[in-house]
Amino acid sequence: MPQVLFSTPECRAVVIPLERGGEIGDHQVRERAVVQVVAGQVTIESGGEVAECPAGTLVVFEPGESHAVKALEDSHLLLILAPWPAPGHDLASEGDRAEHLPANAAVDPLPPD
Repeated sequence: MPQVLFSTPECRAVVIPLERGGEIGDHQVRERAVVQVVAGQVTIESGGEVAECPAGTLVVFEPGESHAVKALEDSHLLLILAPWPAPGHDLASEGDRAEHLPANAAVDPLPPD
């Protein structure tokens, strides 16, 4: 299950564990998506091209760019979405907490200045 690390209007950081053979099917998001393979190895498909991405790989997807991910071995991805949320993003499932730290976040937010 993905775990939101923090969420601000500037960006949202999410850790996504994927077991070997696990997939995030072809999709797109309204935000710019920065994905880093923290551990393991995955394939990432975008624009008709497929790349094998070992730990340390960093990939940037522009808003609306379609992509898919498949784990070649147990893996962890760090996903940064920016800005958060982008205009038109459906936040109904998050209720009135859309701009605040979600319930599954690992740390408390910094207090406002």
